[in-house]
Amino acid sequence: MPAEKDLKILVVDDFSATRTIVINYLSKLGYSNTVEAEDGFSALARLKSALFDLVVTDWSMSDMSGLDLLKQIRADSDLKHIPVLMVTSEDLQGNIVTAIKAGLNDYIVRPFEEHTFKQKLEKIFV
Repeated sequence: MPAEKDLKILVVDDFSATRTIVINYLSKLGYSNTVEAEDGFSALARLKSALFDLVVTDWSMSDMSGLDLLKQIRADSDLKHIPVLMVTSEDLQGNIVTAIKAGLNDYIVRPFEEHTFKQKLEKIFV
């Protein structure tokens, strides 16, 4: 885990219950500086108005998918350095390869447990 527990983390999902689950996992791991976004468009607006250390986004969202959000982040010179962890309910190898080629740092397949989430964060910040 990164030593700095005050990382500012943006959690993006169009289902509030899923955002709550992710934020609860982060809180249990000691990360309480979280901000929510209900879709990719609001996520981009938040990313452009404040500094973030990590984006945790869902793959499947209406209007703008997690992959499209990732591509927007990587195309923006002010945002492209931000690590992105994608949460997906589908373990489709082709989707994962596409996302990694687009600059994804890591992904996690739902449902997941707290220790798996912790391992993914450690991998991103090591």
